[in-house]
Amino acid sequence: MAAPSDDAADDKTSGVREVKSAARTLELLELLASRQNRPARLRELTEALGVPRSSLYALLRTLTKHGWVRTDASGTMYGIGIRALLVGTSYLDTDPHLRIVKPVLDGLGEKLDETFHFGRLDGFDVVYLATRESGQYLRPYSRVGRRLPAYCTALGKALLAERTGADLDRHVPAELAASTPHTITGRDALDADLERTRERGHAVDVEENSLGLHCFGFALRYAAEGHPPRDAISCSVPVARLTPDREREIVEAMREARAQIERSAPPLTEDSWL
Repeated sequence: MAAPSDDAADDKTSGVREVKSAARTLELLELLASRQNRPARLRELTEALGVPRSSLYALLRTLTKHGWVRTDASGTMYGIGIRALLVGTSYLDTDPHLRIVKPVLDGLGEKLDETFHFGRLDGFDVVYLATRESGQYLRPYSRVGRRLPAYCTALGKALLAERTGADLDRHVPAELAASTPHTITGRDALDADLERTRERGHAVDVEENSLGLHCFGFALRYAAEGHPPRDAISCSVPVARLTPDREREIVEAMREARAQIERSAPPLTEDSWL
């Protein structure tokens, strides 16, 4: 399950009473979405959410009727429904920064033929909003809409490095689970890595999230003064063909791309929708 979003965290300290039935519905949808192409049985969902079987079954039936959940012919396996796609695409269609960033990613892809991403920090995770795939290899699935831990991705670490103190702590889980043998799993080591990121000016992920990939992440500083960045761009390159000269070429191109985006993007303020 994903960590609470920034807005959800704010609600917990604002005195707003949570509506239990709405929260349960959202938890169910997020759980189904996180399973991707692995449908779940009622028993699995009941155990994961700690909800009575009868209550959860009624909720599943309602969501299935309205297209938010889909089921197989036997009616015993459940997955995320097509209505969720409509909500997700609406978010992307109305994002004021995506329309500026995407052409820049396309330009980077044409110039360097590597894979480039645009993501946003949300709780403990970074959410992928756009990807420009390399023509040299094809991923079997789209990363758009997927969540990955911020602490072990170049996108996420670029954004974590923009934060300190309590603001950093709220985006780092107590336990840093290993995605690969190279993942940083200690908080002191992560803090040291973030300090190196601040000195370097960009984040580096060397097989920390995906084996065989070396990634570079750059925070996009178009937020209003006093508000740390929530968006970043990154480049993923197979370790086997990354040379020092190629690394310099990529880093320079990414710095230029960041500057281009920051010049064009509307500033984020407290009133901006994220």
